[in-house]
Amino acid sequence: MIEPSRWRKTTVVALFMALGLFSTTLIPKALVQSASAAPGGREQVLSVFSPAMAKSIPVWVLRAADPGRPVVYLLNGVDGGDSGGSWAGRSDVASFFADKDVTVVVPLAGRSSYYTDWIADDPILGRNKWATFLTRELSAFIDSTFNTNGRSAIAGLSMSATSVLNLAIEQPGRYQAVGSFSGCARTSDPMAQALVYSQVATFGGNAANMWGPPGAPGWADHDPTLHADRLRGTALYITAGNGLPGQHEALNDPSINWNVGALLDRETVGGVLESVVSQCTGQLVDRLRSLGIPAAVTLRPAGTHSWPYWQDDLHNFWPIAAGAIGA
Repeated sequence: MIEPSRWRKTTVVALFMALGLFSTTLIPKALVQSASAAPGGREQVLSVFSPAMAKSIPVWVLRAADPGRPVVYLLNGVDGGDSGGSWAGRSDVASFFADKDVTVVVPLAGRSSYYTDWIADDPILGRNKWATFLTRELSAFIDSTFNTNGRSAIAGLSMSATSVLNLAIEQPGRYQAVGSFSGCARTSDPMAQALVYSQVATFGGNAANMWGPPGAPGWADHDPTLHADRLRGTALYITAGNGLPGQHEALNDPSINWNVGALLDRETVGGVLESVVSQCTGQLVDRLRSLGIPAAVTLRPAGTHSWPYWQDDLHNFWPIAAGAIGA
């Protein structure tokens, strides 16, 4: 395949930057380097060492009230959460799960990484072995430290909406439920690769170090639409808007708080982005249906690429996830 044109990549990069998003084993004692706890003891930020990446990863955790409970993993968008765009900071995740007896885990890193194992170190983004960290290192630590029951759900938005599907495909049975919100799952055609290149470039990375140059086998290997049959048996919730202004595009919406500039930005940049991912989401849904794989799907008649809709998506995903993980 031909590398995406420079103008296309530049345009999409500008859009994403403007939006500002986008088996258990014994755990070495050194894996957890430090922890800070909020009053009350259930909410804390851990520094978890990843041997695969040779660095510590900050992880926000809301601990279940009781032992032997399942886990919900939430992945952030293109900034990985270390620039403030995290589930913990941009949604009501703490209050929403306060009365739900599950452990909630939000890694606060991974910008432009697609939360995947890269084939080469990147000069800017460094070593990325996120699939290994999430499915082996972090999950083993969480299960052991918080005495979980080994059952878990995972959800992601924008960039990580693709990641959560790939993680479930690569590790069948690791997650009993997957929520993919406003993502572009297809990665193996030229337009989709342009989108991926743009997201990786947002923080200076080169996607050729992730899955190889355009057309390399790694792109098809990480295309959930091509491997959707491996999602069979997993509870799925797939969502997207269509880019038109919706219920949260209003000056009195709490996420806008009468900020005219923020509203215009959301309606323009967020609208364009969501119109793109809407097409990708439709492709994924069509693929699942052609395979006879059940999935709960919400294709909103309006809505932009923005946090209030993803918070709504998480609320709607919860009953599906709870049923799958026995929460």
